[in-house]
Amino acid sequence: MSGMDITTTSGGCCSTPEGSPCCAAKPKPKDYMKVLRTPWTITLLVPVLVLLLDRSQALPLSVFAIKAFLSTLPYLIFAVLLIALLKAAGAESAIRRAFEGRETEAIVLAALFGGLAPFCSCQVIPFIAGLLAVGTPLSAVMAFWLSSPLIDPPTLLITAAALGWPFAIGKAVAAVALGLFGGFAVKMMLAGGAFATPLKQVGSGGCGCGPSGFRGKPVWRFWQEGQRRAVFSQELKLNALFLIKWLALAYVLEAVLVTYVPAELIARTVGGEGVVPIVAAAIVGMPAYLNSYVAPPLLAGLIEQGMSTGAAMAFMIAGAVSSIPAMAAVWSLVRPLVFATYLGLGIFGAVIAGVIFQYIV
Repeated sequence: MSGMDITTTSGGCCSTPEGSPCCAAKPKPKDYMKVLRTPWTITLLVPVLVLLLDRSQALPLSVFAIKAFLSTLPYLIFAVLLIALLKAAGAESAIRRAFEGRETEAIVLAALFGGLAPFCSCQVIPFIAGLLAVGTPLSAVMAFWLSSPLIDPPTLLITAAALGWPFAIGKAVAAVALGLFGGFAVKMMLAGGAFATPLKQVGSGGCGCGPSGFRGKPVWRFWQEGQRRAVFSQELKLNALFLIKWLALAYVLEAVLVTYVPAELIARTVGGEGVVPIVAAAIVGMPAYLNSYVAPPLLAGLIEQGMSTGAAMAFMIAGAVSSIPAMAAVWSLVRPLVFATYLGLGIFGAVIAGVIFQYIV
């Protein structure tokens, strides 16, 4: 599968017979500097620096990061198992065919389902990786990606309790609308030739001779064939290590933000009335960590102190769509143009939602 793989070639080194010159590449000497430049270095170094510079916060910061990672672990396990299963069964082509001529329906369903899925901007990463890996259209993935962190039934009720039903309903409508807008915007960009290869590859790309994956009808009982078992094992290992590496980094960065740059401090800088504070709230809110359960009461207090409802809406949407931790994980998955498009759609959608909400409610 070209362009849409996040993993290395399936079925061994490449598709040629084992023992051919292609698969006889000489091992390269280990580059230790390259090892040090991996996300693991930052993930391990940050707690050490906090221990040295601010000993009292070292344990709370580490516990926060570990708990946050463990909360995502069930989603990660499910996504990794699903990717490995579909790769070993050779189901990518069948999934792509299922979407042919149905891209519009896929975008609508993804935006609606995203409004019900209980994922934050980091928890959705394993599912985005899985959807892209098996050939789901980027437009539908973008719709789900934008809408899923914004609202879910528990968040809806918490938002209504803290900010009122108009705000809660407005956020729910904005979540689905942003998903639809992003999905159809990407669909038009795809029609214009953009995003030919949206994904980065995990690790080595093999020796690069021949297509990856199996052809023909999917074989769901993959364990009955040695080659497919090998592919399942390889895909499971590669994708598990890849997602664990980047999500661990994401949650360490999140812990640092929560500890040293609280969302309340950031939100206080975007008070005032008019369009300018709404734009500022979206821009400032995008990199900030904004927990969907903590944000409503926090913003309720800031609105009482003079923050406009439009700025509060923009800040909440932008903060839920992404954050510095989530950006780190997203950057690991997709190429720069897809990354920039995701952020641009998120900020633009947050501003529009804030302006509309301010002048309607």
